[in-house]
Amino acid sequence: MSPRTKKESAKPKPKTSSGISQGDLHSLLSLSHGDPHSILGIHPQKKGVSIRVFRPEAKSVSILLNGKGGEVALQCSHPAGLFEVHLDDRAEVPPYRVKVEYAGNKAFTYWDPYAFWPTLGEMDLYLLGEGNHQKLHEKMGAHFMAHQGVEGVSFAVWAPGAKGVSVVGDFNGWDGRLHPMRRLGSSGIWEIFIPELSEGMNYKYEIRTHDGRRLLKADPYAFATEKPPLTASVVYRPHYEFKDREWMANRAKGDFLRKPLSIYEMHLESWRKVPEEGDRPLTYREMAVQLADYLLEMGFTHVEFMPVMEHPFGGSWGYQVSSYYAPTARFGTPDDFKFLVDHLHQKGIGVILDWVPAHFPKDEFALGRFDGTALYEHLDPRQGEHPDWGTYVFNFGRNEVRNFLLSNALYWLSEYHVDGLRLDAVASMLYLDYSRKEGEWVPNQFGGNENLEAISFLKKLNELVHAQFPGVIMAAEESTAWPGVSRPTYTGGLGFGFKWNMGWMHDTLFYFSRDSVYRRYDHNNLTFGFLYAWSENFILPLSHDEVVHGKYSMIDKMPGDRWQKFANLRSLYAYMWAHPGKKLIFMGSEFAQFHEWNHETSLDWHLTQWADHWRMQNLISDLNRLYKGNPALWEADMDPAGFQWIDASNADDNSVAFLRKSPATGRQVLVTGNFSPVIRNGYRVGVPKPGYYRELLNTDSHLYGGSNFGNNGGVHAEPMPWHGQPYSVVVALPPLATVWFEAP
Repeated sequence: MSPRTKKESAKPKPKTSSGISQGDLHSLLSLSHGDPHSILGIHPQKKGVSIRVFRPEAKSVSILLNGKGGEVALQCSHPAGLFEVHLDDRAEVPPYRVKVEYAGNKAFTYWDPYAFWPTLGEMDLYLLGEGNHQKLHEKMGAHFMAHQGVEGVSFAVWAPGAKGVSVVGDFNGWDGRLHPMRRLGSSGIWEIFIPELSEGMNYKYEIRTHDGRRLLKADPYAFATEKPPLTASVVYRPHYEFKDREWMANRAKGDFLRKPLSIYEMHLESWRKVPEEGDRPLTYREMAVQLADYLLEMGFTHVEFMPVMEHPFGGSWGYQVSSYYAPTARFGTPDDFKFLVDHLHQKGIGVILDWVPAHFPKDEFALGRFDGTALYEHLDPRQGEHPDWGTYVFNFGRNEVRNFLLSNALYWLSEYHVDGLRLDAVASMLYLDYSRKEGEWVPNQFGGNENLEAISFLKKLNELVHAQFPGVIMAAEESTAWPGVSRPTYTGGLGFGFKWNMGWMHDTLFYFSRDSVYRRYDHNNLTFGFLYAWSENFILPLSHDEVVHGKYSMIDKMPGDRWQKFANLRSLYAYMWAHPGKKLIFMGSEFAQFHEWNHETSLDWHLTQWADHWRMQNLISDLNRLYKGNPALWEADMDPAGFQWIDASNADDNSVAFLRKSPATGRQVLVTGNFSPVIRNGYRVGVPKPGYYRELLNTDSHLYGGSNFGNNGGVHAEPMPWHGQPYSVVVALPPLATVWFEAP
């Protein structure tokens, strides 16, 4: 700085100040300073205050002070763009505006971000480090707020391995020099408050690593994103107000272990498209009305969406999540998705989301190697990479990672009012050697293959959810015999409410896919599941995984000619709806789509103009209606008291008979299945009491496309002992059919 003349000193003016160490100056200019606020902004001196502004390429910089002082020019103290001034007559300065002028007399003003205190407190940092910040999403990411009397957006990101972090976006020309962030102590959190940002602006974090790389990363806590294939995060302010107070109040009183639960699993993009507009998928708001009407018509209690969280690759079906806190922008805004959930609630339909804490993709803009280090994942590929999916595995032993996921689960339940989470690939979380050969995994501290950190995480997750959101469904897709998946944590279980019954699914589909002439040899596949039917709280899933990758559609799995295919599938569905356990089928299966599911195209809705297909829809609708209206079919799903075998061993006839019971009401439903193409007239079945057994459902009815062979409305029990029962009925069993009777 040039010395002032005597004339200048005779007329007091604001003075520039030095005092910045060469090390700090170098770190600031190289964007690797851990605390740029300690240099920039307002700083008390022995006399007065100093104000510094870093504005590269600016022609001039001044500050606009309220009241006394007016506009005060800053002097350039470094050619890289550091401007500063010393005010002798000020003990403190409130937030102030900066006026910047560039070449060509282009000028604008803004509130100085470096004049504001941090937006996170010591308790926030403590709870994050401990892994117990249950509302971390209210602090991390981008939030509109009033801070020190000024409206703006706070940004916070966890990047402990970074040398420097800046927010870049539409608001600063994606120039990392303009908004470097400060590191808050040893927490690894970088923070800045930027006033006067507009909703909808795109942003990312520019991270400078210790090995000299520059990374551009989407915000892990972003509430909204650009529409893929674009990858920026979006500054979002929620506006939507839910109108589902009655639904939420009733949900909190509910217990779905003892209620009917019939779930329609669906993929948002391929459910239905708009052919008049280039086959675009429906928006969230368009889908709300159409989906609610359809689910009401079909009688489902819940819909389960395959992952809606933002994901870069559509071919992953949403299972490779890049932004855990943002619903995908493919179909609209976060408010639009809230409208979808709200509308379904107002129509009496629950919403379950697929949630994926097991792994995440390696895309450069997302979570992987976030700050240049293995932050969210393990560094060792034997622990940190999934060999089947080419993805990273979360490091569940790190408090901040656990906190990220726990807060995320609570976020979807609180902010979006969803009624449950279904966790994908839980088995891959539980076992350290999942899908790994010898030498490709690291044993736990006791030498075992259990992932102790993941187990602890799952227990904590379920404890938090059930405590804070009574009535919410937590379901695990767990494909092994891990004990106690759906048992409370205080009994040693994982704490889920439900477990997908993958064993039942595999065995049952194997049986029904066999030609009936061979089924007698596979009868055990039909009955084995009853040996463990009450070991967990089961959901019976016929999911998307069973109708892709060469496994054939549900109708095409069935053997025989066209008539037999439809008859077999009808009998399977009625057998499933009568079997202990809650129900789930994948979209398209309800009208017997012949093609395998293709995530890029709409379902083959045109098939529903043909009788075989719309009659299959009629069957599903009637199954759901009868199921919900008969407590015997759901009240004691999780209790052996709700089931009784009548005949489990008639393999030669390919038939079974059993009772479903309601302990509370005493009501019973007799279920008979004839899974051969032979009519069995005069078939005697033992029953526990006398009276008239009314035919509730017959899958061979002409209403469903069958041959209409049945029992003329019902049968009377006779005092002839049979099957170990004191009475019996003589029934007509149609070919390849399941028949339900309401007991007196």
